[in-house]
Amino acid sequence: MKELIIQGAVYQTTFTRKFEQRVNWEAPDVNMLYSFIPGTIIDIYVKPKQKLKEGEVILLLEAMKMQNQVRMPFDGEIVKINVKKDEVIPNRYLMVEIKPKK
Repeated sequence: MKELIIQGAVYQTTFTRKFEQRVNWEAPDVNMLYSFIPGTIIDIYVKPKQKLKEGEVILLLEAMKMQNQVRMPFDGEIVKINVKKDEVIPNRYLMVEIKPKK
């Protein structure tokens, strides 16, 4: 038996092995843009050290015959681009590193 504390209440319970060995959730880093679907990089519209405003298009990702615009989530600067034009990338691939405007 293990103790589980939820909002101050103490519960006695048992956990499955799968639950005990799970990978703990971590908050995503907003300065890293990962692919949300596997696809092909069609075009890259920015360069490192370029300053962008929120909503500006960073690159074009084609997936399942649809072209998806990857946009800047906030005002900031491009730090590093980790993809190349015509590169095929998997899901959750780090595409661009950005930093917020100071």
